[in-house]
Amino acid sequence: MDFNMKKLASDAGIFFTRAVQFTEEKFGQAEKTELDAQFENLLARADSTKNWTEKILRQTEVLLQPNPSARVEEFLYEKLDRKVPSRVTNGELLAQYMAEAASELGPTTPYGKTLIKVAEAEKRLGAAERDFIHTASINFLTPLRTFLEGDWKTISKERRLLHNRRLDLDACKARLKKAKAAEAKATTVPDFQETRPRNYILSASASALWTDEVDKAEQELRVAQTEFDRQAEVTRLLLEGISSTHVNHLRCLHEFVESQTTYYAQCYRHMLDLQKQLGRFPGTFVGTTEPASPPLSSTSPTTAAATMPGGPSVASLAPPGEAALCLEEVAPPASGTRKARVLYDYEAADSSELALLADELITVYSLPGMDPDWLIGERGNKKGKVPVTYLELLS
Repeated sequence: MDFNMKKLASDAGIFFTRAVQFTEEKFGQAEKTELDAQFENLLARADSTKNWTEKILRQTEVLLQPNPSARVEEFLYEKLDRKVPSRVTNGELLAQYMAEAASELGPTTPYGKTLIKVAEAEKRLGAAERDFIHTASINFLTPLRTFLEGDWKTISKERRLLHNRRLDLDACKARLKKAKAAEAKATTVPDFQETRPRNYILSASASALWTDEVDKAEQELRVAQTEFDRQAEVTRLLLEGISSTHVNHLRCLHEFVESQTTYYAQCYRHMLDLQKQLGRFPGTFVGTTEPASPPLSSTSPTTAAATMPGGPSVASLAPPGEAALCLEEVAPPASGTRKARVLYDYEAADSSELALLADELITVYSLPGMDPDWLIGERGNKKGKVPVTYLELLS
């Protein structure tokens, strides 16, 4: 118990001395040992690395999981060392709703068939998103989090220890300075009178005491200087290790980019397959007065047309036995022609197709045996095949 009390008193004394030194430095009443410029640059570099790593980590978490409530839940599970429950992605949830809607509205109707196909694609997109989140969490987020919770905590601990060693060193310097000043004053200006021998004896005793105090302060200063230098070297080595951290984070960043590239490539393939599948359905929008939906992908109309099933050739439009008949020689039917407004620009793939400009009006009609996804379009003396999905039939 006595040992603990002595240790407590000693720690309290050290804390008080550091507090006094720190306060005097803030008010400019005490000198402060400055670190060299290289060391200060290492400290600034480490602080910058820590701050930007935190920001990148937090924003990547937002990218992978935009729902803040879900992020908080996952954080709590991690802190409690419990397994994070599996969560359905937004794409998978949308696929579930579409499948249920198709089942209730009629899976054999054109709308129901389309819902089923889109639901399958959304489910594959959700699975790809789940794989991407898992891969990015392991290869990118985990190393960043490990640095912040491991290496950076060690660096911060050693920096605090170095700060305390520096305060102890400066306190020893201040104590030695005061002791030398008092010793010099006691030596050069003795506090005695020749007629009073007792004062001379007291002054000589005080001078000896200050000499002992100077020796003791010098010894403490040497110890404090040694501890400070040792701690500065340890901290310097840790700060120089930030370069290795940058190399590791660079490798993780490359892996994150690769996983993101794979994810978007999978999404593109799934949507391209969906677009092709939707192109095989009959022309559901033929005969309606509502505008047709735009192409499912962000590609140009030329690319969209290239991915759709090709319409019949010129020879297939002509009756049997007249395969060499040109499209210009095909007369429109006496009845059945309609006006149509072009929804999007369309570039003809070959001479049998008619190029279209958005918002122009053309005359369209169908021939026996034609693919229902295509019509014959006329503009003046020009005619050719046109895709139904690019048209809004007016009358």
